[in-house]
Amino acid sequence: MKKIKPPVHPGGFVKTKVIDALGISVTDAAQALGVTRPALSKLLNERAHLSPEMALRLEKAFGMSMDKLMQMQNSFDIAEARKRERDINVLPFKGGLLHGHAKHALGGGQ
Repeated sequence: MKKIKPPVHPGGFVKTKVIDALGISVTDAAQALGVTRPALSKLLNERAHLSPEMALRLEKAFGMSMDKLMQMQNSFDIAEARKRERDINVLPFKGGLLHGHAKHALGGGQ
């Protein structure tokens, strides 16, 4: 059985496909993006989530698809949550408790 590779963090992807591939410094990339070097460094070293604003900046500066980058972040976040699934203890909902605003907020009733 073939093992499925975990999703790639978008920061590592940007580091490989943009920074390293173009041979530019993190400082120069941060300047092009209009962000601080520490903020970009955290993303590239996978210590920060990719925000929609940063994804848009990467799209504008380097032609990367904002949508694809955000999909990568979402897939990464889902995989990270699944790793902690055993630690998240929630009982299955049995019904009968939703009334008023809570029911409406979840798409039920008027």
